[in-house]
Amino acid sequence: MQSHPKHYCGVFGIYGHPNAAELTYYGLYALQHRGQESAGIVTSDGRNFHEYKRMGLVSQIFNGDVLHGLIGSMAIGHTRYSTTGSSHLRNAQPLTGDSKRGQIAIAHNGNLTNASQLREELEDQGSIFQTTVDSEIVLHLLARPSTEGNENSLIQAIRRIEGAYSLVIMTEQELIGVRDPHGFRPLCLGKVGDAYVLASETCALDLISAKYVRDIEPGEIVIIDKNGLRSLQAFPEHSKRAFCIFEYVYFARPDSNIANRNVYKVRVEMGRELAREHPIKADVVIPVPDSGNCAALGYSLESGIPFEMAFIRNHYVGRSFLQPSQLVRDFDVRVKLNLIGELVKGKRVIVVDDSIVRGTTCKARVNNLKEAGAKEVHVLVSCPPHMNPCVYGIDFPDRSKLMAANHSHDEIRRYINADSLGYLSPDGLVRATGLPKDNFCMACYDGKYPVAFDPAVDKEIIERRRHRVEGLVEGIEKEQKQIKLL
Repeated sequence: MQSHPKHYCGVFGIYGHPNAAELTYYGLYALQHRGQESAGIVTSDGRNFHEYKRMGLVSQIFNGDVLHGLIGSMAIGHTRYSTTGSSHLRNAQPLTGDSKRGQIAIAHNGNLTNASQLREELEDQGSIFQTTVDSEIVLHLLARPSTEGNENSLIQAIRRIEGAYSLVIMTEQELIGVRDPHGFRPLCLGKVGDAYVLASETCALDLISAKYVRDIEPGEIVIIDKNGLRSLQAFPEHSKRAFCIFEYVYFARPDSNIANRNVYKVRVEMGRELAREHPIKADVVIPVPDSGNCAALGYSLESGIPFEMAFIRNHYVGRSFLQPSQLVRDFDVRVKLNLIGELVKGKRVIVVDDSIVRGTTCKARVNNLKEAGAKEVHVLVSCPPHMNPCVYGIDFPDRSKLMAANHSHDEIRRYINADSLGYLSPDGLVRATGLPKDNFCMACYDGKYPVAFDPAVDKEIIERRRHRVEGLVEGIEKEQKQIKLL
């Protein structure tokens, strides 16, 4: 069972560089933390697309021969974790298609809240879908013929979709970046020499020595072609900003900058806020690597309590082919994090993590510390309790599986076997960012969803589609039986 919510996706694009495929590879390598299921690169040589997608990690998928075959000075790439659509190669991105306007490729980070309705509408109009990912809906909308010109039709297509999305789109001659009107997902612009770069995070720019230019604004469309860069605003009316605050808590790499805030510094400040809100008499502060490192350091700096890396992470964990429970208690936890017992024996320990979702992994870590001789174990979390599922692209489970949504604070403390338990307050989390509260989506904490959604409608459409497919299969089977009788 996962100890943290899984990531969404990472997108990257580059225009006007002779080594576009290679730089895209490095960009995806830097964004690997955002998705580890599949990755792909599509390039354009000005006339044709060249693509390569596989399941697995970026370093496993691409090699020199593959990259040499991806010719062209323009490329987009994607590294994926499935938030919608199952984990199969056909759902790997970038997605490509041919249309009246030529070839189109798209890489998408986020989740559409009106995907089921749009897909039903498009299927009613004759569209045939090849994947189960909502990103293909955008591809179909972009491919539809229009008499309004490419830019206007692009704006109209973007206005049809709702939810969270940062898109990198490529035609045979253009690279396009799009960010939803609320700015849920990060997307930044950079330059390496004369070439333009689009990326989910600035750490991808750093790896290829690209200069950060600016963040793409919420609702903005940037179009890059031989004439340079031009910007359009698809949503000129003001939309409430709703950047996902969990990017600062967990998802983004600490060496990235988002909204001119360094993620590392924000996380250290979360730890300082924790120390102000939850002062505890203890002998040592330890993080749960790697996500708790910065906040634990901040707590130590603010409180004056020594910081130790008592948990050592194994970065090379593969699949387990054994039955762990038959060999060693809490195997899944121990194989990822090994405890240096002498650092905690006989001590009052503060352990800092970024979140408690289901609580099972946290319980195992606390037990591990106490078995090693820790006198007391105090658990601190650098964000508020998770009370609600995310519908914008993070793999938070439904409320029935969220510990904080179903149990009191003291029930959670007793379940994880901690001497005390403290969460960072919503106000403390926002203070740590240095940005206004109304800049953020905090729906997983407060239940206030910036973009409305109706799970009942989704369920009805999905059920109707399932019955349609079952009816089709039943008809085929009936025909086959009749043929056999003949």
